[in-house]
Amino acid sequence: MQFLPLTLLLICISQQVALASTPNVLFILVDDWGWRDAGVQGSDFYETPNIDQFARTSLRFTQAYAASPVCSPTRAAIMTGKHPARLDMTIWHEGAIAGGPKNRRLLNAVANPDLPRTEVTIAELFKQQSYFTAHIGKWHLGRAAYYPENHGFDINIGGTYWGAPSTFFYPYRGAWSKSDPELRYVPVGTGKPGDYLTDKLTDHAIQLIKERKERPFFVSLWYHTVHTPIEAKQEVIAHFKDKQPGVIHKHAVYAAMLTSLDENVGRLLDTLRQLELDRDTIVILTSDNGGVDFPSGKSAGAPPTSNSPWRSGKGTLYEGGIRVPLMIHWPGITQSGSVCNEPVLSQDFYSTLASEIGVQGADIPENDGVNLLPLIKGEQQKLPSRALFWHYPHYYPRMTPASAVRDGNWKLIHYYEDDRVELFDLENDRSERTNLATTSPTRAKELKQQLDQWRESIGANAPKPNPDWHEK
Repeated sequence: MQFLPLTLLLICISQQVALASTPNVLFILVDDWGWRDAGVQGSDFYETPNIDQFARTSLRFTQAYAASPVCSPTRAAIMTGKHPARLDMTIWHEGAIAGGPKNRRLLNAVANPDLPRTEVTIAELFKQQSYFTAHIGKWHLGRAAYYPENHGFDINIGGTYWGAPSTFFYPYRGAWSKSDPELRYVPVGTGKPGDYLTDKLTDHAIQLIKERKERPFFVSLWYHTVHTPIEAKQEVIAHFKDKQPGVIHKHAVYAAMLTSLDENVGRLLDTLRQLELDRDTIVILTSDNGGVDFPSGKSAGAPPTSNSPWRSGKGTLYEGGIRVPLMIHWPGITQSGSVCNEPVLSQDFYSTLASEIGVQGADIPENDGVNLLPLIKGEQQKLPSRALFWHYPHYYPRMTPASAVRDGNWKLIHYYEDDRVELFDLENDRSERTNLATTSPTRAKELKQQLDQWRESIGANAPKPNPDWHEK
């Protein structure tokens, strides 16, 4: 029998210890998942037992905010830890290319449709620490030259520059709409009629986790659900059509989409337990913006959801557009059933995860987030005082170009078209119904100055007057 030299044996042992203390990360991002779209979040109609159980074993945040009221900017913020305005990625990919409407008072601000390859993404930081990195599902951060493979991921399954599939059923391709007949597809391999995209993406994630379980992994699973088109399995839809509608939620097809999401979250968690990886895997579950609370041609004729008590929804800077669910299970750190009421942002994931995997503070690229570990560990209940900012200098069906700031419980929204401001006291008016700009002019002025200084400091692009627009 041969024995290893003592020095070599100690090296091997130290490597094994280091590996054992290096957590895996499964980052689940749901598209358009509203703050109240789960039982644990207060839905009176949707059924999400697996997500509810996950929340009971995790740390749940009540004041988590997306970096933007729409998808691509928030995804860029997660990847880089930077404000979308700093990246000039303030609207979704296709919107940046199209440039916005030409028949409104203002022209949309210029925006970058692609995540620059000069940015050091969180995936690249994981690779520097010898992680296997995989992206599965929606990407929406640029053309082919800017796909996940060029931003630190070893594998990309399904990620393209499109923001949504034409259908959630196999073969996941077709024209988007009559007004936009471009053919879209989600490249996820073989299948058969009746296969559902949410299931398929989960299949790929589970297979990769099983194949790569001997090496630390960072799996970014970004579901297309519950974005339009609002489509679900017929047998699940039938269940909700037979169910008494809730006061807040009542859309049977959307509820069925959420059920499929919930089932797949359960499948992922079961896989981690079966492989005994649950003790070594950080699981993050969140959304890219608020829920869609208005009808569209692909929403089965009714608003898919309601973000009540928060005002409005996706595409607006009211709370319903930017406040999102967030649950984190961090083995050995988070306490089951714990709740955090501190406001946090999409940008915060970057520094938090980078520090945990061994990237030293000085080596973490400059970013706009903060390290949430003291909150997650329960070492403190509050973060150092900071203002939160949003910048959406574009038109949306229910929103004109605007920016917003929240400082403490005060929130101000500034609209570019008429230089108007709205001021809300979120502590006493969580539904943002009473504009206090006139009755609290000093507070409004202070927050507007704070917002102006922030926009100038990061070089935020602003909309411009439209020379072809004439007052009617």
